[in-house]
Amino acid sequence: MQRSLKWFASTTTVAMLFVLIGGALVTKTDSGMGCGRSWPLCHGQWIPDDITPQLVIELSHRLVSGLAAIMVLILCIRSWRVMGHVRETKPLAVLSFVFLVLQSLIGAAAVVWGQSDFVMALHFGISLISFAAVLLLTLLIFEVDKKFSATSLHLDGQMRFHIYGIIIYSYLVVYTGALVRHTNASLACPSWPLCAKSRLLPVQFHEWVQMGHRLAAAVIIIWIAVATVHAARHYREQPVIYYGWIISLLLVLAQMVTGALVVFTELNLYISLAHAFFISCLFGVLSYLLLLALRTRRRPATAAGRSVEDTASAPLK
Repeated sequence: MQRSLKWFASTTTVAMLFVLIGGALVTKTDSGMGCGRSWPLCHGQWIPDDITPQLVIELSHRLVSGLAAIMVLILCIRSWRVMGHVRETKPLAVLSFVFLVLQSLIGAAAVVWGQSDFVMALHFGISLISFAAVLLLTLLIFEVDKKFSATSLHLDGQMRFHIYGIIIYSYLVVYTGALVRHTNASLACPSWPLCAKSRLLPVQFHEWVQMGHRLAAAVIIIWIAVATVHAARHYREQPVIYYGWIISLLLVLAQMVTGALVVFTELNLYISLAHAFFISCLFGVLSYLLLLALRTRRRPATAAGRSVEDTASAPLK
């Protein structure tokens, strides 16, 4: 049971990552209407007559999302039954499945009735929450037998501020990035990091959307760098925190590089998908840091500074 649950949780996490990247592929190839105004069927047919690349991409994303939904539901039930005693298990199980269903409904509504760009920009972010919840469930499963331990952590107020603030702010960055794509503003600014070499400020809507995202991204890069320096100075003896911020900094820098390359390569598909991949991984790491911060906040400590409560002490059966 222990090994099988670990394997299944890991596979489900990968499946959710494919859902995220598949959604980005649909958006970046303008395949959202590949099946017409029909959902879940394509053009009202089980097997469409006219097969196009856009139809294949859209239908593949629907199939992967459906399979992932089944896997997430099974993971939620199994983790609930096996390790429901761990405080975080049940909320994460509910979050993972509810937000996956929600993103499917928004996608279906967009196909059948259409949605504004500002609403559709929420689609990726909602999927991201579901992915992060599945990832955290997987990490909890690996924690239970102590082979992946995150107990006895101690965070100061400044570190908590960084964790809470950056995870919330990162969601804003994700939304602005999705808005750039859904408003077709990806190439509104031909230069980088400024919108144009001849002027400093944007002059029309699409340029403001693009530059708003770049400004938001610049702030999170600086903020994560500051948090990483703080972790390097004070948390080297707590590797999960120290390396968590190191990984976050590497991921956000990779996000910056791929964002610039998207402009320079004029929306190269592989670079655009890498851009979505890095932000997904970054949000997952930040979500785990948030889980640790919430866990240590409610855990009483002894005089020696070690935890009295161990929420993951019971073994898997």
